[in-house]
Amino acid sequence: MRDIRNIAVIAHVDHGKTTLVDELLKQSGTFAAHQEVDERVMDSNDIEKERGITILSKNTAIDYEGVRINIIDTPGHADFGGEVERVLKMVDSVLLLVDAQEGVMPQTKFVVKKALQLGHRPIVVVNKIDKPAGEPDRVVDEVFDLFDQMGATEEQLEFPVIYAAARDGYAMHALEDEKKDLQPLFQTILTEVPKPKGSEEEGLQLQVFTLDYDNFIGKIGIARIFNGTISQGETVLLCKADGEKVKGRVTKLIGFKGLERIEVPKAGAGDICAVAGFETIDVGDSLCDPANPMPLDPMHIEEPTLSVTFAVNDSPLAGTEGKFVTSNKIDERLAAEMNTNIAMNYEQIGEGKFKVNGRGELQITILAENMRREGFEFSIGRPEVITREENGVTMEPFEHLVIDTPDDYSGTIIEKLGKRKANMTNMVPMGAGFTRLEFEIPARGLIGIRTEFLTDTKGEGVMNHSFLEFRPHSGTVESRKYGALVSMENGEALGYSIFNLQDRGVMYIKPQDKVYNGMVIGEHAKSNDLDVNPIKGKQLTNVRSSGADDAIKLVPPRVMSLENALEWIEDDELVEVTPLSVRVRKRELDPTVRKRAAKKAKYADE
Repeated sequence: MRDIRNIAVIAHVDHGKTTLVDELLKQSGTFAAHQEVDERVMDSNDIEKERGITILSKNTAIDYEGVRINIIDTPGHADFGGEVERVLKMVDSVLLLVDAQEGVMPQTKFVVKKALQLGHRPIVVVNKIDKPAGEPDRVVDEVFDLFDQMGATEEQLEFPVIYAAARDGYAMHALEDEKKDLQPLFQTILTEVPKPKGSEEEGLQLQVFTLDYDNFIGKIGIARIFNGTISQGETVLLCKADGEKVKGRVTKLIGFKGLERIEVPKAGAGDICAVAGFETIDVGDSLCDPANPMPLDPMHIEEPTLSVTFAVNDSPLAGTEGKFVTSNKIDERLAAEMNTNIAMNYEQIGEGKFKVNGRGELQITILAENMRREGFEFSIGRPEVITREENGVTMEPFEHLVIDTPDDYSGTIIEKLGKRKANMTNMVPMGAGFTRLEFEIPARGLIGIRTEFLTDTKGEGVMNHSFLEFRPHSGTVESRKYGALVSMENGEALGYSIFNLQDRGVMYIKPQDKVYNGMVIGEHAKSNDLDVNPIKGKQLTNVRSSGADDAIKLVPPRVMSLENALEWIEDDELVEVTPLSVRVRKRELDPTVRKRAAKKAKYADE
């Protein structure tokens, strides 16, 4: 049995996980000397590169001093928490990264709790020690206090500490050591991470923790072998979570080395490999020895908390910008997504309408953004939280919300969140003019708050949240204060009419943009919706007067990204998504139908 170490890199979003894995790959000699490598090489898809966030957990392997180190880079964002939880079961220890300035953050707490429950003894890496405002000693104390709160054992509390600046590629045992390379971290991994338990002599036990898909070989399960060995071409038994057992043959066995995937003839206990040949394989399933099957416990997968309706685009501009516009194509694409993304599910709820359930707004907007880039055209409704009934009581998801804000704005934030049924649980001064506020808030209260929050804190506030639990429904939550400016004509917007409408509110369109009856072209400064005409030109006459022809001055429009649009819309509005544009529109394009529906809703409330 070869010498193996399995570790996961966990941390709050943006504390440097992927950058550290980059440097480990470079300094272990995994890349050839002449090979050119991108920054944050583990973030493989375009959205990950653009936003600098990890969306999917990815694994790599490096060989160092004759030891195979399997490393899994995990996402730090709350919407992908379920992914981190599964990954932690597959490894024997974790590298916990903490920013030397920000210290312990909500996501850190979430992942640490899971790691300690599984009995892991983390290696704490205080990253970004080159920051001028970094306080590594305070951060180590914070981590110790956190471990203590989470009920860590004596052994877990004596965690090894490494100080590092992943971007500059050095790590040290003590702050006064020489800043050279990541050698101290490699040595710590070899000495502190336990070798995998399990034996190659016993029957096969392998568990899948994440999925991949290949057009040629179908579903691929990426898995950890706990006992026994597995070979290409071998017949094994797939034990599903619901007790079903299916015999099948391993058509491909894939190992990892750096960024490459290599076909291997055989893999043994402790290794992480990818297996193909089973169409129904799923996360948490086990592959066992057919003669003596001993499946491992199935994994708990977190339930979705948000749902959104995807539908065929039926606006007057439908089909002019996208390549895939039919409901069949949207259905196929959603089905393909569910093949690998187990935190989401979907169902058809009507002609050309699909209800997609996920863990949060970010997860759903990333799916929509990927579809849009692939040439799809569709419309999305407002996100809704998923409620459930327990003993006749309606339960809704609550979130733990942590906000870091400049001291001057904390009053505004507390007032705004109070209207959204948030309950403040903690308030701590963070020094350097910042305060940390902690709340428990219904997930509904978080929909549409991010843009307002950034405006209120002049862009300096930081907001993080993670799922807490289901609690009884807490009544109505205040939503958007302003109405919409709605176009009442079809055509191209003109600068002259936009200039005259600017005083009415914030515009979302610029001259020459295509508009149609029922499309939202701006935010009204008052709370009611207003029908306006953005295509009216200037009446030209033969008479000239001085001063009448001053140049018009247009304020730049507010550009709506997919996330902004989804946060902004109300129940009677939709976001139209095409490869070239994101537009907001009314569900009912005809103004008389809209007025009738509004009247009906008003009488129903009374």
